[in-house]
Amino acid sequence: MEDQLRSIETEALEAVEKAQDKEAIEGVKVRFLGRKGVLTSILKGLGKLPREERPRIGKLANEVKVQIERAIKARLKILEKTAGPRLIKGFDPTLPGRSLPLGHSHPITQILDEVCSVFERLGFSAAQGPEIELDFYNFEALNIPPDHPARDMQDTFYVDDKVLLRTHTSPIQVRTMELMKPPIRIIAPGKVYRCDSDITHTPMFHQVEGLMVDEHVSFAHLKGILTHFAQEIFHKDTKVRFRPSFFPFTEPSAEIDIQCVICKGDGCRVCSQTGWLEVLGAGLVHPQVFRHVGIDPEKYSGFAFGLGIERIAMLKYGINDIRLFYDNDMRFLDQF
Repeated sequence: MEDQLRSIETEALEAVEKAQDKEAIEGVKVRFLGRKGVLTSILKGLGKLPREERPRIGKLANEVKVQIERAIKARLKILEKTAGPRLIKGFDPTLPGRSLPLGHSHPITQILDEVCSVFERLGFSAAQGPEIELDFYNFEALNIPPDHPARDMQDTFYVDDKVLLRTHTSPIQVRTMELMKPPIRIIAPGKVYRCDSDITHTPMFHQVEGLMVDEHVSFAHLKGILTHFAQEIFHKDTKVRFRPSFFPFTEPSAEIDIQCVICKGDGCRVCSQTGWLEVLGAGLVHPQVFRHVGIDPEKYSGFAFGLGIERIAMLKYGINDIRLFYDNDMRFLDQF
C-alpha cells in the first residue's frame, strides 16, 4: 500500500507539471482527488487494512493528498501569470475592444450655441435667471398688469397666485436692470413654459431674448443688429423686413420676418404663399418698464428682442414638427 501511494504521488505531480491550462489541471484533480479518484479509492479502503497499519497508511495518504493539492495550486498560479485572461473561456485579450457610439450635441443645443455666439461677438453677455418666477417679474414689471389681455396669450403654468413657471426669459432682463446701471448689453437664453402643445408648440421650449440699454439707443441700432443676426444664422443674402406689431413692454414694436428659406420668396405652403417667415419680435423698451426698475427713461433708451430656438432650428433644418426634437428618435437626432 505504501509503494502504491508513493507511485500515485509521483504520477500526479508529473501530470500537474505537464498541465498547460486550467482544463488540464481540473482533469488531474478529478482523476486523483475526485469522488471516484485514485487516491480517494485508497482512502475509502483503509478500513480493510490491519488495525495496526491504518494510522501509518492513513497519515501517508493524507500527506500525498496535501502534496497534490499544493502542486495544483502552485501550477494554477503559474498558468495565471503566463496566460492571464486567456484562462477565461471564450475571452481573448488580444482582440480589439468593441467601440461605443460617440454622442454629440442635440440640434436644439447646437442652434442655441450658434445664436448665442452671434450676439456674443457683437458684445452681448449671457445672463441667467430662475425658471420658477414671481408674477411681478414675469408680468407686472413688463407692463402687463393683472387685467391685461396679453396674459391670456401666455397660457401660464401657475404654482400659486404669485409664483409661476416663466413664460419667457424677459424676467432676466428686468432682474438685470435692477442690479446694473446702463450701459447694459445682455442676452437671456433659457427654457420657458406655456400650456400649449401641437406640431409647432411644446409645453417647454427655449428662448433667447436680448436687451441693450444706453444713452441714444435707437430703432436703427435694433434693425442693424437683428439684420446682421438673421444673415449670420441663415445666409448672408437673406432679406429681412420689419412689420409694425404690439408688445406691452416695447413701444414701438415690430415683428421681424426673413425671406422664406424654402421657396426663396416665391411663395409656398410653409410661408402661406407670402414669401416671408416670422422669426422674432422686438421693439424699443417701454418707458414704464424703465420706471419699474429705477432707470430714467428721459436719459436712457434701449431695445429688446426675443426669439424661439426651436423656431430657428425648424426653419434652418427644414423640420415641420417641433415634437421631433423631443421624441429621442436616434434616426432623427443622428442627422445632426
